[in-house]
Amino acid sequence: VQLVESGGGLVQPGGSLRLSCAASRFTFSNFAMSWYRQAPGKERELVAYISNTGTITNYADSVKGRFTISRDNAKNTVYLQMNSLKPEDTAAYYCKARLEVPGRGYEYWGQGTQVTVSS
Repeated sequence: VQLVESGGGLVQPGGSLRLSCAASRFTFSNFAMSWYRQAPGKERELVAYISNTGTITNYADSVKGRFTISRDNAKNTVYLQMNSLKPEDTAAYYCKARLEVPGRGYEYWGQGTQVTVSS
């Protein structure tokens, strides 16, 4: 199982970035996907969620209206479009795959990509 994030970097406040998370070695289309972030000294927090079919999405209040999660099951990739970035969005961003079946859950994490919002 592999999840590889990319697209992080340094951006000025008000700027945009698009993160990607490429999945391999599991049936991506069966899994719900999420983006989390963790800033130094803080707990990891959920940023956005998308169901396996893409029909359901949810966002943290702090990013609603600015971030958009999407997925392409043909490409085994989930995206996070981040607009109007703020310094408080600075964090390491991680994607997570989750599948729950009766009696068991499967969960995989990527290694993270750093996003720094600074002038």
